Order: sequence, then structure tokens, then C-alpha cells
Amino acid sequence: MDESDLHFWKSIAIKMTDQVEKAISPLIGTKEAGEIIRMGADGTPSKLIDLVAEDEVIEVLVSSKRPVTLISEEIGTIKINSSPNEYIDIEALRNAQGKNLRNTEDFYNSSNDPQIIFVVDPLDGTSNAVKKIPAFGISIAIAEYTPTKDLPSLNDVKMGFIKNFATGDFYEVIKDKESLVNGKKVSPSIQTSLNHSSMGAFIYGTKFSQINNICKIIRRMRILGSVALELSYVGNGAYDAFMDLRGNLRVVDIAAAKLFVEQSGGLITDQAGLPLNGLLNLSSRTSIIATGNKDLHKEIMKIMEVI
Repeated sequence: MDESDLHFWKSIAIKMTDQVEKAISPLIGTKEAGEIIRMGADGTPSKLIDLVAEDEVIEVLVSSKRPVTLISEEIGTIKINSSPNEYIDIEALRNAQGKNLRNTEDFYNSSNDPQIIFVVDPLDGTSNAVKKIPAFGISIAIAEYTPTKDLPSLNDVKMGFIKNFATGDFYEVIKDKESLVNGKKVSPSIQTSLNHSSMGAFIYGTKFSQINNICKIIRRMRILGSVALELSYVGNGAYDAFMDLRGNLRVVDIAAAKLFVEQSGGLITDQAGLPLNGLLNLSSRTSIIATGNKDLHKEIMKIMEVI
């Protein structure tokens, strides 16, 4: 992806962020926002506010007039602008869920040219938005994929954009460049002692024995309900660490934040301490342990008796 392409797709991501924020603003904190409309492509209920946000995402990509693949939890995986004057019938696609999902080699290998993939969570922290708890926003990862024997994965992500709609904070990262918050370079925490650390965690559905020792030692534990934002907090040093050990965290939900953490200088692995490189599709799942530095990561792994 050359500089002109980086600039273009960044402008599309910013436009997408602005349109989604404007569209959902009247719904924040309302009963209507939380109304369940249908089941999403990922198998979880889609609320009205989710669908309103995703419709804006699709509209922006259609208006870009460039071929692009979208992966989004409500509508699934679709190609946009793949042919001249293509008309996208969003409702028809939603009604055909399952048929429009393609995570196979054939779906991506229809062309030998590099392909742009938008991996978007239009509203991360939906429950927070419905309750007007100030931790919800959009997560956008942009991957460039050249068809090979392998399918698109986290390693193909070139750019990431996350915005907390409640605070206005905008997180951005380009691969091999600095991580920025509101245009300023950020760095992760240098805290190496767990008993002096603040950690974000998603513990529901996790065997308590897995985190019992951590809970006994950690100074502060936070649960905000927005994985993309909480991972970003590791990248900018607001959190010393974040963990989700359920093993069923969607890879697409962390695609942007993973790059943000890594480019800031932080470390993110799965529960076994292995690098993350899951496939970019709605079925890929993982666990995560993210820290501001290697020493704290090593301490967490030891306490969990992994090493």
C-alpha cells in the first residue's frame, strides 16, 4: 500500500467514523437503541443501534467507488464495488445471511491483485451505548491482502482506527509507524510489577482458577465492556495490561487494537504466550494477554503457571 493509498483509505475511515457517530448520536441512552431486530451474521443478536451504525459503514464504502471487502459482525463478509454501477441492497443481504458469507480461498482468490479488506466493529460496547456508559465506539482495521495459498490474517492489517464516541478520543496507527491518540504519539506502561498494576479484563465465562492468582495480586482490576478501547488503553499506557482468557474472543474485534498495541511498543499474545495471527473472519476466536512491556507479560505468564 503506497502513501496515496494510505491517505485515501485513512480518509475513508475518518469519514466512516464521523458518519457512524452522527447517525447513532440520537439513539445513545434510549430504549429504542437496545431493541433486538435480528440475529447477526456472527450468531449474536443485532440491536437497532448496531444496524444503524453498520448501514453507515456500508454507505461510506459504497461511496468510495473502490473495490473493497467488508467484514462486519452484523452483515458478515461482503464484497462492495466489485463491478461497475453495483447496487448494494443491504436488506436483501441481511435476509440472505449465511449465503453472503464467504471465508474460503475462492472468495479472495478471484483476482491476483492486492485486495483491501475493512474489518469493522461499527459499535464496540453496544450495551454501554444503550445505557449511556461512556465506553463505546467504532473499531476499523484495514488490511491489504494479496491472494496466496493462505487466507487473510491479522498480519495483513496495515492500518487501525478506533474512536471512543463518548470521550471523542481518536486512536490511529499505521503499520511500521507510531501509534497516535488525538494526533499525539503515545507509549505503553513501563510498570513491571503486577501488584502495582492496573489491568483490564473480561472474566465472565472464564474459569476462575485461571485468573485467581492474578486477582489476588493485581492492584486494580477494570471491566469496561469494550475490548477495542481497553486494548487501546494498553497501547497508550492507561492500562498496564489487559486479558481475555475465554478463548472465544473474535479475532476481528481486536484487529485494529492489536496493531495499535504493537506499534506503540506493547506486547500482545494469546493465553499460551504465542503471537496472534488469526484469520480475518467471523468464526476465528482467540484468547489475549496484552501488556505494556515484556517483563510484565512474563510475570503474568508465570503467575498463571504457563511458564
